[in-house]
Amino acid sequence: MPGADARRPQPEALLRAATQEGRGRLKIFLGAAPGVGKTCEMLSEGAARRRDGADVVIGLVETHGRVETEALTRVHEIVPRRDMLYEGRTLREMDLDAILARAPRLVLIDELAHTNARGSRHPKRYQDVEELLAAGIDVYTTLNIQHVESLNDVVASFTRVRVRETVPDSILEAAEIEVVDIPPDELIERLKAGKVYLPEEATRALGHFFSRANLSALRELALRRAAQAVDARMLDDIRALGLGGSWAGSDRIVVAINELPGADALVRAAKRLADGLRGPWTAVFIETPRAAHFTDEQHGRVAAAMTLAAQLGGSVATVPASNVVEGIQSFLADARATQLVIGKSRRSWWFELRHGSVVDRLVRATPGIAIHVMPMADDLADTQRGTRARTRWGSPVGYGVTSAIIAAVTIGGVMLQPEFDLGNLALLYLLPVMVGASLFGLRTGLYAGLASSLAYNFFFLPPVGTLSISNPENAVSVVVLLGIAAATSQLTARVRAQADLATASARTNATLTGFLRQIAGVNDADVAAQMICDDVRRLLGVQVVLLGAGDSGDLPVLAASDPAYRLDTMDNAAARWAFDNGTSTGRGSGTLAASDWLFQPLQAGDRVLGVLGVANETAGKAVRADRLPLLSSLIDQSALVLERLRLQTEMRDVDVVRTRDRLRAALLSSVGHDLRTPLTAVIAAADELQHGCTPELIGTIRSEAARLNRFVANLLDMARIEARALSLKIEATDLSDAVTGAAHDARRALEGHQVRLDVPPDLPLVRADPQLLHHCLLNLLDNAGRYGQPGTEIVIKGRNMLGEICLAVLDRGPGLPPGREAEVFETFRRLEGSDRAVGGTGLGLAIVKAFAEAMGMTIKASNRTDVAGAAFALVFPSDLIVREIPTRSVS
Repeated sequence: MPGADARRPQPEALLRAATQEGRGRLKIFLGAAPGVGKTCEMLSEGAARRRDGADVVIGLVETHGRVETEALTRVHEIVPRRDMLYEGRTLREMDLDAILARAPRLVLIDELAHTNARGSRHPKRYQDVEELLAAGIDVYTTLNIQHVESLNDVVASFTRVRVRETVPDSILEAAEIEVVDIPPDELIERLKAGKVYLPEEATRALGHFFSRANLSALRELALRRAAQAVDARMLDDIRALGLGGSWAGSDRIVVAINELPGADALVRAAKRLADGLRGPWTAVFIETPRAAHFTDEQHGRVAAAMTLAAQLGGSVATVPASNVVEGIQSFLADARATQLVIGKSRRSWWFELRHGSVVDRLVRATPGIAIHVMPMADDLADTQRGTRARTRWGSPVGYGVTSAIIAAVTIGGVMLQPEFDLGNLALLYLLPVMVGASLFGLRTGLYAGLASSLAYNFFFLPPVGTLSISNPENAVSVVVLLGIAAATSQLTARVRAQADLATASARTNATLTGFLRQIAGVNDADVAAQMICDDVRRLLGVQVVLLGAGDSGDLPVLAASDPAYRLDTMDNAAARWAFDNGTSTGRGSGTLAASDWLFQPLQAGDRVLGVLGVANETAGKAVRADRLPLLSSLIDQSALVLERLRLQTEMRDVDVVRTRDRLRAALLSSVGHDLRTPLTAVIAAADELQHGCTPELIGTIRSEAARLNRFVANLLDMARIEARALSLKIEATDLSDAVTGAAHDARRALEGHQVRLDVPPDLPLVRADPQLLHHCLLNLLDNAGRYGQPGTEIVIKGRNMLGEICLAVLDRGPGLPPGREAEVFETFRRLEGSDRAVGGTGLGLAIVKAFAEAMGMTIKASNRTDVAGAAFALVFPSDLIVREIPTRSVS
């Protein structure tokens, strides 16, 4: 039964519902214009949620000096904004990281379409909201209808104001929408009373944007857009539940595309109808077995009509079905359509008598659907070509094989005639009918039925050897045989056509699945671009080039199926037009058709990621008309892959920014203390110099200055590590000399401790950078001297263990928290409850780890097993140990 699938839960709807699990809920307070009360309504609902026990905070609310709005914010906790310097001015933006760290149940954010200051994590505020939703935080926000992307041109057409800050429609489709509405006259009175803008701004606004006509039009747009969003969510719900019926809360239009001239007029008529009803619309093509016999011109008409529908803002779909009526009925039920636009061509009474009228059958079989019929003119030349294509009498091979089978059956029947009666012999002739119809088509099957009837009559029915029939019962047998042969041929041919259609559909799906499976696991954009070009060329047999946005605004070639191909000036102009306008250009399109290439934009949402160009080496059409749907599917899949890679890159950049922000915050918190302490001592000592210089003062100045110098050196080393500006000078190094020199230079940091050097003199030389190794040892000794208990022993021990050399610094402090030893090497990390929590910036050990890894060594932290304290060990692997001392020849 057509449309029966609509009565069961649909996987796509269930999948969309599943993707919302774990995400926060978004509610948009939508208004026709500023001043209708969106912010006040949002704050009031937030207060209601707060009274119900929800954890509610204000992420950002713009009060614009309105007293009533200020009063509503006082009941909420407000997350402080962060200051950002932009072109010499300080801008206060929403602190996204602070909200994520606070993790409330609900956050109130004003002005969803706002553009963030340069340097923010996301360029648009709605992207900040997306990150909060992904973290499971509910968001209430406000939006004016003129900021919706799809309505931007419509609003500009009557307000004469082009809004630059917009949000994509997909945001509204995933949100709950509440329309905040007041009549235009009341809004104008509020404006005059100074409740929306300052008096001088209000006077200017009344003369331009806030006219009664503009406000009425904006109000209508807001109400209709909200109704569309509610309708879309309702459809998702009923599809997930598998409910039947059209649920016609609003009109939904479907236009049935065919291959006849005037298909584009059908699309335009549906667009006008959808605009008048303000409802969504879809163009559908029912792919029946007869589509396999379309000419290139007919395929081109279908592809052009579908492309036009997409350009005019409609959805497009291709539905395989055994006949047009069943396909349309099934799609109407699935789309819950209320209006159907279909064309009716002029057919002869004889044609309609044999085949029936599609329009008449739809009218009778689809109650509750308003059907708009548009007359279509037949193209005689096309009809004649289509008739010749449909009335081909088959191939000579088919007739020859079928005749041979009939001859074989006749010979076998003559040989078996004494053993069988005439009725059984008649059944043998069904074999060539079924073979001919299934292998060579309907007309060959009909020929087999007629030839079989004649052969049966001539060779077996008395009088034998003539085509006359003496017994009326035998005449009935011939007629029945001929009827069975015709029916069998018809059914067999139909099954074969349906099988061919299913095979073609499965082949296309397998092609797309294989294409997506190959590039889905790629994480490199350059590799993905080349794979896209190679696969599109393999599947469609065309030359392919992929262009993307360059840093300087140009369109460089990212990949090509043949690196030798070059684009000329016309080709580059067509590619630029496709990228800038998001429409197809070049050969076979309506724009810059002089180009040899057909360029299609790779779009993901409202963003054009690149342009895919295809060209035919024979200078014909870039892609056959019947292959255009496959090309469109490949382009959509490619755009999804490129968008995934782009988002992965952005997430990596976001992680880097987060890390830098965290390091910056930690640096600012630690630098203040660690710079102030030695500077205070130096200043105090300098003041005492007025009363006379003493050795103690000189020692204080020197030690604190050295401490300050070490701290600045650590900052510079950390900057070198972050910038990856380390330059290594590897040479054979004696660890005994390195340890002795480091202990001497760190003697002030080790005052009050006994230092024992336990490094055997027979340790082999190691390959290391002497300066970086010296820095590592200095920081380890400084760490041990600072955190070891006063008067305790600090040991530097070197051992050759299982082919590796271990150089360890041991202190006598409280040690490290068990299980968290590795955390001491993180930048600015100071572990509480351990000997790492006493002063310091947390840079020294992080620098040791970075320097050690740069030289090929590893650093380990652990607690001592013999006494209380910590042990830090530099491990030199076997490949860093010098086995033979190089010698120089003396001439």
